[in-house]
Amino acid sequence: MHDETLVLEAKHAADVEQQMTLLKAVKLYPKAIAWSVLLSSTLVMEGYDLALLGSLYASPMFNKKFGTYNETTGKWSVSAAWQSGLSNGARAGEILGLIFAGWASDRGMYETPCIYGHKVTTIVSLILMIMFIFVLFFAPNIQVLVVGEVLCGIPWGAFQSVTPAYASEVAPIILRPYLTTFINMCWVIGQFFAAAVNKSSVGRSDEWAYKIPFGVQWVWPVPILCGLIFAPESPWWHVRHGDRKAAKAALMRLTVRSDPGFNADEAIAMIEYTNELEKRMKEGLTYRDCFKGIDLRRTEIVIGIWLVQTLGGQNLMGYFAYFLTQAGMDVSNSFSLSMAQYALGMIGTCGSWFLMSRVGRRTIHFSGLCCQLLILIVVGSLSFSDANSSVWAIGAMLILFTFVYDFTVGPVTYSLISELSSTRLKAKTIVLARAGYNASNIFVNVMTNYQLSTTAWNWGARTAYFWAGTCLLSAVWVFFRLPEPKGRTYAELDLLFEHRVSARKFAQTEIDPFSRRLGADLKRVSTERQPGKDLEYM
Repeated sequence: MHDETLVLEAKHAADVEQQMTLLKAVKLYPKAIAWSVLLSSTLVMEGYDLALLGSLYASPMFNKKFGTYNETTGKWSVSAAWQSGLSNGARAGEILGLIFAGWASDRGMYETPCIYGHKVTTIVSLILMIMFIFVLFFAPNIQVLVVGEVLCGIPWGAFQSVTPAYASEVAPIILRPYLTTFINMCWVIGQFFAAAVNKSSVGRSDEWAYKIPFGVQWVWPVPILCGLIFAPESPWWHVRHGDRKAAKAALMRLTVRSDPGFNADEAIAMIEYTNELEKRMKEGLTYRDCFKGIDLRRTEIVIGIWLVQTLGGQNLMGYFAYFLTQAGMDVSNSFSLSMAQYALGMIGTCGSWFLMSRVGRRTIHFSGLCCQLLILIVVGSLSFSDANSSVWAIGAMLILFTFVYDFTVGPVTYSLISELSSTRLKAKTIVLARAGYNASNIFVNVMTNYQLSTTAWNWGARTAYFWAGTCLLSAVWVFFRLPEPKGRTYAELDLLFEHRVSARKFAQTEIDPFSRRLGADLKRVSTERQPGKDLEYM
């Protein structure tokens, strides 16, 4: 397509997309919403299992089967070392899965015929998930259980990489935050079911007290797999592969064909223009290119956003029931409060959709971290009281923490990482960021297990003080490094990074990515905003 025609069609499509209302987008992209929701629901399994482990540490029968007898406390328990092995086994497997997904989801860009991509990668991962659950269900000892966690982590890692990339590419700007943050909702749904299943089975005095929670994991992958076979691939993926016809066909399957105001050719032109624009800025598509030029900053930001998720005290949510039992609450009540915690988390995620339509992502993220910091300080301070009421107060504060997290930092993270990585390096940037997240979680899990375990440091609720410190450092980083992508097209974000606009000036800077044709050289210009004048190529 001729440059001038491509620019005109791309500009018109971008204008239409930026002016599109939420209701209009829902009516035009109902199939895109459905397919994105289906793909994102794969993360229900990860949220379920990771919360399940933290809850099972409070289960008497699980501890008797896989733990050792502690003569000092008179109870069976899994040691802090093996708790760390179980939790970190899943994280190690996820890193392997991320590497696999980063290679497989982009493979069609370099090789013909096109046999990989988001869809095929997810289908293969679901089949592996069904197989690996057998290892968890029939594990005879804790060593095999660790192997099962590592194996299950591989498909979970693939889901982590594919779902935010797919959600951000199949829908317009107005729907992007809703579909990407729905991923957080899937996490919370999984965590809620983990608490509910544990609550119903913890009273059993046989092996089914822990086998039922493991077996429930087979409920998710089969129906998702059956639906996913018919899902379309992302149009952006086809454009990066150089197949315009397939991209248009995929887009038509994501939209309502009867809408007279929608022009599929113009929408594809906008995708092609953005893809060509990024190619002009950098030619490489390897992991090494994520650390070169302007993409170094984008990679740092996306990795940093996900590291904040591990360092802001959120790990205490996954250990909620165990945390409360260590603080003195009985097991049944701890599981009941866990269910309340995750139910409130779902409400918080729904509330975040309303919040993001009115407030910038940067503001939400920073404000949420500040609130988490205050709550962690209160939780740590309550640990100095010996009254039974203080235990319930700690539980209430952690439930509030969950609501704040799922109202702010949790869901907005998925929107930010999907928007701030370049489209051509999105899969690889997300892989690197999520791998960094999982690696940091290994440290976090080891620390948390030793902080809470009665056989190790036994800090109890004072553990919150440590994570308050890391939460403070995270808030400082967010203030200085996190930019505002709200309402921006991918082409606009590309140029804002190309012009090295300060993170705190992203929202105020005006820019026109269509002011010159694609063949023009890109030169950096001043980002000082002048009244009535947009930032342009010069």
